[in-house]
Amino acid sequence: MREQDLMTVLLEPHVSEKSSIVADKNNQFVFKVAPAANKTDIKDAVELMFDVKVSDVNVLNVNGKKKRNRYGAGRRKNWRKAYVTLEQGQDINFLGAE
Repeated sequence: MREQDLMTVLLEPHVSEKSSIVADKNNQFVFKVAPAANKTDIKDAVELMFDVKVSDVNVLNVNGKKKRNRYGAGRRKNWRKAYVTLEQGQDINFLGAE
């Protein structure tokens, strides 16, 4: 994939209590990714954007929740989540401070 196409693979970091625990325990980071992205695209995009070495990528599809509002039943969008495991000694700093 081209570099500018790789920049569109990662949509945003997914920050939750579970992702914080996983990051501290297993040196993994969780990202919301494009629905058409595969593991190699995600690995290449993380290595390009954050200048780190990725050892493993696990991807899963998250089904949107069913919700009700005053207009009746609705549904949130389905999305795709990637757990990216970094090699030993590697780290991603989202705050930008060195």
